[in-house]
Amino acid sequence: MNIKEKFGSKVKELREEKGFSIEYLANISNVDRTYISEIEKGKRNASIQIIEKIIIALDTDFEVFFNDNNFKR
Repeated sequence: MNIKEKFGSKVKELREEKGFSIEYLANISNVDRTYISEIEKGKRNASIQIIEKIIIALDTDFEVFFNDNNFKR
């Protein structure tokens, strides 16, 4: 699994844990829903600004988000 897939998987996991639809996450993060869908599928290379918007919308922070065994080597 590459880093884009790991990131997308984590976004999807947290989004589903919170009961958010992709559309709702798109609305609260101000990121296009198709962009979020492509991120979750590991097809998009998100910029740091987009990553920040999504992490804030998921009500977490960088440290918590990336402190996950998925991101460890």
